[in-house]
Amino acid sequence: MRRVGSHSARRLACAGAGVRTAPCVPRACKLLVMAAALVSALAAAADVPFEVPAWAYPGSPATTTPGTSAAAQPDTSAALLHVPNGRAGYTRAQVADLFAPPDWHPDEHPPMPEIVARGRKPDVYACAYCHLPNGLGRPENAALAGLSAQYIEQQVQDFAHHERRSAWPGPYRPTDLMRTTVASLDPLEVVDAARYFASLPMKRRADIVETDRVPVTHEAWFTHVVTAGAGDEPLGHRLIEVAVDQARHELRDSRTRYRAYVPVGSLARGKTIAMTGAGGVTLTCMSCHGPQLRGVHPAPAIAGRSPSYLLRQLIAFRTGARNTPRGQPMRLVVARMTLDDMIAVSAYVASLEP
Repeated sequence: MRRVGSHSARRLACAGAGVRTAPCVPRACKLLVMAAALVSALAAAADVPFEVPAWAYPGSPATTTPGTSAAAQPDTSAALLHVPNGRAGYTRAQVADLFAPPDWHPDEHPPMPEIVARGRKPDVYACAYCHLPNGLGRPENAALAGLSAQYIEQQVQDFAHHERRSAWPGPYRPTDLMRTTVASLDPLEVVDAARYFASLPMKRRADIVETDRVPVTHEAWFTHVVTAGAGDEPLGHRLIEVAVDQARHELRDSRTRYRAYVPVGSLARGKTIAMTGAGGVTLTCMSCHGPQLRGVHPAPAIAGRSPSYLLRQLIAFRTGARNTPRGQPMRLVVARMTLDDMIAVSAYVASLEP
């Protein structure tokens, strides 16, 4: 690559990369020059078929799936349910309340803004229902803890402007629900929620397991669930994330742990891609997200987040489902990556401590 020798030349290089910068600094321009070298790769990738894997977007069958735990079954009783070390008890109906989700561990977070704790009937569900009171979310949606308020606000705008969507061509309720909800949000509510979640610490909750075979699973409630008594099966070219305790997951316990099964060698391969770009296949993750992937403005912190969620975002950039001006560098990053590359990177990034 030709060396850019002056500040003016670096500004021209930035413009050549098709990215607006203000002001251009040497480090930023260096990254943009690297990105410019991949523009042709993005154009070439557009002609290469990429099949979105259905297993990355588990659904929620209308009928009860064999093996689903009792926590997911309809129950109108007044019996109080509990989770380990929980400070309260909730009925099944309360657990399912979109406008007052359970807060099992109120001591692990500051007081929630009204929009987070209860939403605003009838159109705006409580943010804590999907993203949980501690902001750690679940595999089917985003963890917001550890992100900057500015970044969270921008993502809400992207959803509202239909610039961010699911890469799955059919309905995918977690993303569809988010797009519907943000359409009715008041700007001040967005600010309150963003500041709240940005104040919370990110915590890694998924353990990465490299293996050739995995327990047989079925899809329920937008996640993969281990089917009791069904044995195991080949993992193949997949990333399968499951709750260690499915009952706690279904009760929306914010301390639920997860286990992600990935192909053997994924962590080493993912580290190579993240740190070196795998010999020109892509840009290094550290270039934008920082040496420990804990974020460098405006790039978000990604270390320790759900591997299945991370994978869906890479797929979204690859397919153009996330296609904002701010997302163009990520589109370049994934332009030449295969699905196996994406699985490996997602596994490695998820294995790091936030």
